[in-house]
Amino acid sequence: MIHLTPAATKAINRFIKAAENPVAGLRIFVSGGGCAGLQYGLRLEQDRSEDDLEFDIGTGAKLLVDPLSSSMLEGLSVDFVDSLTQTGFKFNNPNASGACACGQSFKA
Repeated sequence: MIHLTPAATKAINRFIKAAENPVAGLRIFVSGGGCAGLQYGLRLEQDRSEDDLEFDIGTGAKLLVDPLSSSMLEGLSVDFVDSLTQTGFKFNNPNASGACACGQSFKA
C-alpha cells in the first residue's frame, strides 16, 4: 500500500481539478533513469489500464499503479513540500537500498 500525506493528497487533488481534460487518476510509476538507476514518475491519466491497481485518495481522486511498479512501491510514503528552497513531491521508499541526494531516484 502507498501512503500519501495530507499535503500530497491536497496537491494531487489540486492538479486533477486544474487539468484541462477529465482525469481517471494520477499514475505513479518506476522507470529506469536518474542518478541512482531508478526514478519515480507521476502523470495525470485520462484512462486507466485494465491491470492497474487503483487506490482512492479522497474526493473521488484515484492513484493508479501498474503491476510492474507495484512491488517497488509497496510501503512508499509520498509527501508534498512547498517551501522557499523546494517544491514538489518527496518519496520515502522502504524498498530502496539507496537513493540519490535529491531523493528523486533510487536503487532497488
